[in-house]
Amino acid sequence: MRVSVIGGGTITDEQAARAEAVGHELAARGHTVVCGGRGGTMEAVCRGANAADGTTIGILPGECRGHANDYVDHPIATGLGHARNALVPLNGDAVIALAGGVGTLSEIGFAGIYDRPVIGLETHDVSDFGMAFETVESPEAAVDAVESALER
Repeated sequence: MRVSVIGGGTITDEQAARAEAVGHELAARGHTVVCGGRGGTMEAVCRGANAADGTTIGILPGECRGHANDYVDHPIATGLGHARNALVPLNGDAVIALAGGVGTLSEIGFAGIYDRPVIGLETHDVSDFGMAFETVESPEAAVDAVESALER
């Protein structure tokens, strides 16, 4: 399956390690990573997936595919700026949300609009909004929860 991973463009070393572990776990289980294709969480999750010989798709805000991070296998230029945030959750079967700001929050909102299950790992709590949202404590639990959500 395709799993969209969302999170901040500027992150701490601890957050980068968590995102990298999520990407590695997804790829090790045969899933494709979809993300925004730039730096921070996006680069870390792609680096982790790449280390496990996984496939990554980066949905970029700009018009140049060359602006993708070095670990994106399939860059998609949109020219949409922040409006591309709607396309990241749309192109995943489920979403894993990591720490981030308002851009991440907007992607969580679009995941709800598109009826995608969202697994939160150190992210915004949106459990009061009536969407499919589950909070977990580890990268492995995040991938377990995604797989379980899609089996229902």
